[in-house]
Amino acid sequence: MGKEAITIQNLYNLGETIAAEIFEGKTYPWEVLPLIKDFIVRLGKTLSPEEYNQVGEDIWVAKSAKIAPTAAISGPCIIGKDAEIRQCAFIRGSAIVGEGAVVGNSTELKNVILFNKVQVPHYNYVGDSILGYKAHMGAGSITSNVKSDKKLVVVHGEDYDIETGMKKFGAMLGDCVEVGCNSVLNPGTVVGRESNIYPLSCVRGVVPEKSIFKNRQEIVKKITDEIV
Repeated sequence: MGKEAITIQNLYNLGETIAAEIFEGKTYPWEVLPLIKDFIVRLGKTLSPEEYNQVGEDIWVAKSAKIAPTAAISGPCIIGKDAEIRQCAFIRGSAIVGEGAVVGNSTELKNVILFNKVQVPHYNYVGDSILGYKAHMGAGSITSNVKSDKKLVVVHGEDYDIETGMKKFGAMLGDCVEVGCNSVLNPGTVVGRESNIYPLSCVRGVVPEKSIFKNRQEIVKKITDEIV
């Protein structure tokens, strides 16, 4: 599995995000992380007032979205159609929440793009990350976005390393990725499309698409009829 497996083209269906334009001309998804804040401000100003309300400075919320009264939302932020922001969710800014996505109780977001139908429904932290279409993070699973030694993040593949030049980099989850409860995705984690992460996992580096991550020594190819 080479570097092409973790390119934007092979991780994401760009037809499932309002933010498709931000990825233009980029190779790897983390390249857009420094651009999210300004992109939201530009995009927000173009949204139809018939479909979106501007509810605060640089905060646009689709009229069909459901926002709990106890949710805290800072801009810049766009919350898409039919999205659900539940009790005590904390959106710290620079966040795009896709159509039909769920941001659950006590979940915190910061500098993220959630594609359509993403679910981060229970006690999740997602920072400096991009979650693809229908990606789901189980209860208590988080993205760790800064290394303990504060060094710049390197993406470690099977036979390659990619220096990102970034201090803050959480996880890139491809479309339809399932992350088990109470897992930690360490800085620089990239998970290919349709892969599953076992509960209580500590994940580093690249997980190939259509795989099951059981532990660092055991990553197996998915079998269609295998029960996960």
